[in-house]
Amino acid sequence: MKKIFTSSLVVTSLLLIPTLSFAEQSVVTIGYQKASLFTIIKSQHTLEKRFASQGVTVRWVEFPAGPQLLEGLNIGSVDIGATGDAPPIFAQAAKADLVYLAHSVANPKNEAIVVPANSPIHSVAELKGKRVALNKGSDVNYLLVAALQHAGLSYQDIQPVYLPPADARAAFQKGAVDAWAIWDPYYAEVSQVTHARTITTAEGLVPHYSFFLSRRKFAEGSPKLALEVVNTLKESGQWANSHKEETAQLLSTATGLSIDYWHTTLARLDYTTERMTPEVFAQQQTLADAFSKIHLIPGQVQVNRATWSQDASH
Repeated sequence: MKKIFTSSLVVTSLLLIPTLSFAEQSVVTIGYQKASLFTIIKSQHTLEKRFASQGVTVRWVEFPAGPQLLEGLNIGSVDIGATGDAPPIFAQAAKADLVYLAHSVANPKNEAIVVPANSPIHSVAELKGKRVALNKGSDVNYLLVAALQHAGLSYQDIQPVYLPPADARAAFQKGAVDAWAIWDPYYAEVSQVTHARTITTAEGLVPHYSFFLSRRKFAEGSPKLALEVVNTLKESGQWANSHKEETAQLLSTATGLSIDYWHTTLARLDYTTERMTPEVFAQQQTLADAFSKIHLIPGQVQVNRATWSQDASH
């Protein structure tokens, strides 16, 4: 009887494995920013609907920028998050155990370096010795490095003032800084409210991707849940691209920002989402090498170590 009982337990356990592996986590915590595709998904309750039958709850946490979001991911308070291209490099340099799940297509028009309307500065070269506000470790950190290099300057030629977007906006409007490296929708807002002048966007300098990242423990432990999220991102991205007006209304309601800012943002933003490729990893490696060279990060980062096992054979 003892052998029969033991065998029954083994069979029962094996039958339960697929269910447990799919819903290993009963709560999925997602970190997002205001212009992220996740804002649209959150507003439409898309993931909640998809996960309802699995008994999985979705928890949302808003962050002002990518570096702060990835801090949450690194300590385990966030399972999946969306950031620009630079934050994952800083996170990897800090030994965060993350993986890249997917990326947006390049959106170089959605970030820029701006100056006040009456500023005597009209080019990146004229930023020498000037105070430039930016969120340290954010995607515009890479834009600033690349723009300065293209203008024949180094990062040491300017005075970086590291501030999160809300504080940077206040400093910019008070004249406490000479320029601001920023992304949408803040870029659209400051351009319309203060008539800030754009001295460069990321066009021709850096690709400016958005990346969807996960804690490795979550991505590898609950791959079906992670794949559901990626598929939702792809489908919602297609919807947003073909429903610009509805998307603008939705984002305006979700963020409290004027719909005019979102019209401007969406006119230069493509939400198309794709799985990772060696080519995109190579571009991230270029970013990492640039930051390492000027000592923005300690040592070297091998970006493709953050490859998801689901993509390893691709």
